Amino acid sequence: MAARIRAEGPLSFNQWVEACLYDPQDGFYSSSGSAGRRGDFITSPEVGPLFGAVLANWIDNRWIDLGKPENFVVLEAGAGPGTLARSIFAAKPKSLTNGRYIAIERSEAQRKIHPEEVESVADFPNDAITGVVIANELLDNLPFHLYSADGEKWYETMITGQFEEEKGREVEPPMPLPPQSGSEIPVQIEAHKWVEQAIGIVNEGSILVIDYCSTTPKMATEPREKWLRTYRKHQEGSIVTKHPGTQDITVNVAVDQLPDGFNINSQADFLTSNGIKDLIEEGKEIWKKESATGGLEAIRARSRIVEAEALLDPNGLGSFSTLEWLINQ
Repeated sequence: MAARIRAEGPLSFNQWVEACLYDPQDGFYSSSGSAGRRGDFITSPEVGPLFGAVLANWIDNRWIDLGKPENFVVLEAGAGPGTLARSIFAAKPKSLTNGRYIAIERSEAQRKIHPEEVESVADFPNDAITGVVIANELLDNLPFHLYSADGEKWYETMITGQFEEEKGREVEPPMPLPPQSGSEIPVQIEAHKWVEQAIGIVNEGSILVIDYCSTTPKMATEPREKWLRTYRKHQEGSIVTKHPGTQDITVNVAVDQLPDGFNINSQADFLTSNGIKDLIEEGKEIWKKESATGGLEAIRARSRIVEAEALLDPNGLGSFSTLEWLINQ
């Protein structure tokens, strides 16, 4: 990366994050980075199959809302190794009896381990769909620009060949914000474009984004560490400009920089409204009946309680936001 900077000049933060995470040879997700208990971080699908079971309920509800079309498509963006897809198929949603599940994942290594039920692709398909698009913790991993204020103006932050930050061109923030000295904000053009692309590919249906979210004015008043983080082996990593390609880079999603028209809820409220408590009660009943035998079904049923606690935790995953855009409904 240093050689690229010497050849091309300083990189924008957007270019830096893109290279650190997605460079075909040296990017974090192209080499060693992954989610899961043995990976670098835990997302809701890795907690256990309960999250996927609730998503299967939501998918079926949206399928019913659309009149149960036979050409129904579930399109999961940022599918990683396919953990969420496996959980959704395990729940046996009726919408996928004749429907299609398309898993979008940039990493070839991760596409190779997708479950056989899915169609694995590297990018959005060309044809429009009737169905749903799901993005769980994707937007926080998309490249973004970093703007900094010096008390008088806003500037774009650049990365030098020594992997240090320097002041770049003068810029205007995406909304009126006072250039208070020390203020910084992420400018998430790629996230906005992604949502626009998702909206454009859906003829009729829904787009569901699940992520940790904030607003641009709020982040402008906070230290960077509140909304820009790195992770490696379940621990917070080093500062973002160090050790490129060896750690995850993640940023809170500024909802006021996304296309309008979404309904927003907490993950806890979304899961509750889509039947997580019924699944917990079902698990308790299975445990009562099968616990004496100690079978796998009983153990899975018992684990739902622990999984639910993590998924609904108001200080953890439960505080994530769900954003849903309804298209032509």
